[in-house]
Amino acid sequence: MHYKQLMDRALRGVVREALVRVAKSGLPGSHHLYITFRTRAPGVDLADRLKERFPDDMTIVLQHQFWGLDVQDDHFEVTLSFNKLQERLVIPYAAITSFVDPSVQFGLQFVPAVAPPSRGAKLDGAAEAKPAAALAAEAKADAKGKAKSGEVVTLDAFRKK
Repeated sequence: MHYKQLMDRALRGVVREALVRVAKSGLPGSHHLYITFRTRAPGVDLADRLKERFPDDMTIVLQHQFWGLDVQDDHFEVTLSFNKLQERLVIPYAAITSFVDPSVQFGLQFVPAVAPPSRGAKLDGAAEAKPAAALAAEAKADAKGKAKSGEVVTLDAFRKK
């Protein structure tokens, strides 16, 4: 039955539905989203300079400054500012490795999975159960530049203080 893949699809649907709500109504209260994704995954579209800077993974923060959030069935698109240059990112849900809303201690982590043996069908990953508090703490640590691998991009880093 491939329950792990079924669960993965369902949980990626949670990410999609959350983004649909943000696109329609904005982020309520103190909500903000950390989304980590594989930069070289199929379907990811971002500027070459960003791929060079983040060759494996990238974490984006949707909080105060993001534009044009467009949520589709298999991906989302958003414009963010990097060093005062606006860049359009296209991110398939299958490329996402974590999704965290630290304001409510909610988080999901996705890990790559191998294709199920029957019919050679390839599914993109399986969800890993991990406490939301642990994911939120990791996201906050990443945002402070303490990531174990890769580099975290936060919009606050580009704001004048």
